Amino acid sequence: AATKIHSSLLNQVQEIQNKQAIDHKIKPPPLEITTYRSEGLYSDYRRPDEVSWGSSIVEDLERRDFTVNAMALKIKQSILEKIFSQPEIKQSLYSFTEDEYVLIDEHNGLKDLANKIICTVRNPDERFEEDALRMLRAIRLSCQLNFSIEALTLASIKTHAKLIEKISWERIQAEFLKIISSDQPTLGIQLLDQTGLLSFIMPELLAAKGVEQGGHHDTDVWTHALSALEHCPSFDPIVRLAALLHDIGKPKTYQLRNGDITFYNHEIVSSRLADKIAKRLKLSNSQRTKLFKLVRYHMFHYQPHDTDAAIRRMIKRVGIEYIDDILDLREGDRLGSGARKTSWRLEELKDRIVEQLNQPFDTTDLAVNGNDLIAELEVQPGRTIGIILDQLLELVLENPELNDREELLKKAKEIFERLSSDV
Repeated sequence: AATKIHSSLLNQVQEIQNKQAIDHKIKPPPLEITTYRSEGLYSDYRRPDEVSWGSSIVEDLERRDFTVNAMALKIKQSILEKIFSQPEIKQSLYSFTEDEYVLIDEHNGLKDLANKIICTVRNPDERFEEDALRMLRAIRLSCQLNFSIEALTLASIKTHAKLIEKISWERIQAEFLKIISSDQPTLGIQLLDQTGLLSFIMPELLAAKGVEQGGHHDTDVWTHALSALEHCPSFDPIVRLAALLHDIGKPKTYQLRNGDITFYNHEIVSSRLADKIAKRLKLSNSQRTKLFKLVRYHMFHYQPHDTDAAIRRMIKRVGIEYIDDILDLREGDRLGSGARKTSWRLEELKDRIVEQLNQPFDTTDLAVNGNDLIAELEVQPGRTIGIILDQLLELVLENPELNDREELLKKAKEIFERLSSDV
């Protein structure tokens, strides 16, 4: 069955879909079968107003976005009969010899594939006016496949960049995260900037251009952000997004004091801007939390005289689940600044973090829980219980040996009495 069904075709295909669902016992078939389709106008720049059955594969291929996606094989009838005569089709990948198929390539897709070129099917203006997301898709494919974008196609993206405002942020998010997850994320951001798309998707990043930095930095904030993204070792798109945005607050915090450039509290401003961008991109709550924490705490410092309690508090602050991610961000930040990948301090910090990983970092790791406190203190469930648990965790972070049931219940009584006396 077709994976995308236009509303105008629902009634016609419902019976077919129902039969296939029974035949395949709700499991998706290894091969998808659909008929030719033809589309009407795209009045909303996102989807066709009408879809109808087409009359030929050539007509169907006219609907495609890029030439490399507009090719088809006309497979020899005897080969198809052999495949579909099987009691059950289990595989979806087949190899054919040249005498078993004819390539249908009306738009020179094979040539563009060989030359590593992304080019629209026929007029690029018409293709992008049909679905403006295709502009992002062209850049994403360029980054993923290491293809160049054909000149007229690229020029048309520049001309129609504003049409991206017609596209839902969920669709933009999907393409953007694929771009920065590719092997060439920096190229992707540069193309988004070059075509004007970035000004609609992430205008905050453009403010970093030309903002000089002091200290060990020898590039502006924009160049450093792209370099940090390029060198970030993580393939997680949220970690890469954090690498791109970790200094996005620097333009707002830039100050020149006695000839020295400063960015006081830029990590706080950066984390807030990053969260604003996360909301715009419709990231999930967990993705937003991760992005915020990575940007907010990317400026962590370490000295050999730091206590074990200080290391545990650092882990708690960042979140034990994000420790590997923030270390990847630090690596990208260092390499993006022209520094070495690591330092003896950073390596020593990693060792000390590992030493502390078996310690409590959350109230759920304590030897007592809310029910224990309710029973011991003879109080009702409520906010006070949460406050006591948080304070107990602070005590345990300072001294893990206190994580003993009897000891914590004793401390809980002291905290409760103190809270009660403050009322």
